[in-house]
Amino acid sequence: MDLAVRDFSAAGYRSLQRITYPVSQLDVFVGANGVGKSNLYRALELLRSAADNTLGRDLAREGLDRAMWAGPRRKQPVRIRLAVGLAPPERSEATFRYEVEIGLPPPVSAAFAFEPQIKVERLTYQGGSRSVVLVERDGLSVMARDDGGRPVNIDIDLLESETILGRLDDPSRYPELDRVRRTLLQWRFYHDLRTDPGSPLRQPCIAAATPTLASDGSDLAAVFATLAHIRQDTVDLDEAVAHAFPGARLEIPAPERMATFGMAYPDFPQRVFDAAELSDGTLRFLALAGVLMAYRPAAFIALNEPESSLHPDLMEPLARMIVQAAKRTQIWLVTHSERLAAAVEATGAGAVRTVVKRDGATTVEGLTLFGAFKDED
Repeated sequence: MDLAVRDFSAAGYRSLQRITYPVSQLDVFVGANGVGKSNLYRALELLRSAADNTLGRDLAREGLDRAMWAGPRRKQPVRIRLAVGLAPPERSEATFRYEVEIGLPPPVSAAFAFEPQIKVERLTYQGGSRSVVLVERDGLSVMARDDGGRPVNIDIDLLESETILGRLDDPSRYPELDRVRRTLLQWRFYHDLRTDPGSPLRQPCIAAATPTLASDGSDLAAVFATLAHIRQDTVDLDEAVAHAFPGARLEIPAPERMATFGMAYPDFPQRVFDAAELSDGTLRFLALAGVLMAYRPAAFIALNEPESSLHPDLMEPLARMIVQAAKRTQIWLVTHSERLAAAVEATGAGAVRTVVKRDGATTVEGLTLFGAFKDED
């Protein structure tokens, strides 16, 4: 089974000087422009990159020197530190904790000047009062515990820009590391669901059973076809469409080689408008329905400003889908829409948190340095 996210920490990344956040089933973040909401979202995405072994490349693309905390620094070396706590559903008191530190190469080294290097990695298992380091990496030195629980040095061809989480791929020898990696790889970040004429959302896709929507939405038609023709259950999807677009219906023809979908409206009952013809707002809402109502939604879903292109009247239908999906998965929602946040909060399903910036550092109102909220102590 997937591991649930218990908490998340970041330090030294952009405006995240130091923050630890206790993740719940549904977290909603609001705040003014420029306070760092997207930095929180991006730091989470970098943890997935560690599992995919693209962390170094992704930070290089950002520019590691520009991605590092730019405020006052108390000590050297300057590093970005990311960590996540993951709980097995069968043992909620137990936690896996993955940590990674990234920094610049030393002045004299066989590396590019601004190449991100993985300095430290650690996977720890905490069961009650007992804590065990399962895998630890210091530079290029790697330790992992063998079948008998003994620490053993691992000889592995490892670049300093590569993660052990992404490289030590041996489920039989390192099952805990594999479980953490597979969990993080199942996370999905939806912030680029394009609706322009060339958007993948507007294209037919290969007809194959698809339980989870891709991050770019390129298999949306297959997600709908899976619900309609494999699972034969579109009750919730049809209800969401009817709530958002009264009198309209989603048409999902039985696919052959390619899957497609369209919308029929009460003004033109005999005419089905295919995906290429739909308005940006309608298409984006349907894409979000594919994210949230897929047969098997991602184990952790992060949505960044999903209200973009949507009419304000669609905030309540969107909130309803988000709350319903949160019964099956964890959701991290960043929004500028007060109406969307209020609609979610009105259900009592999730807490709305205000992101603020103090002395250049991003934090969340009421959050302590130890990762708890003052009003919940």
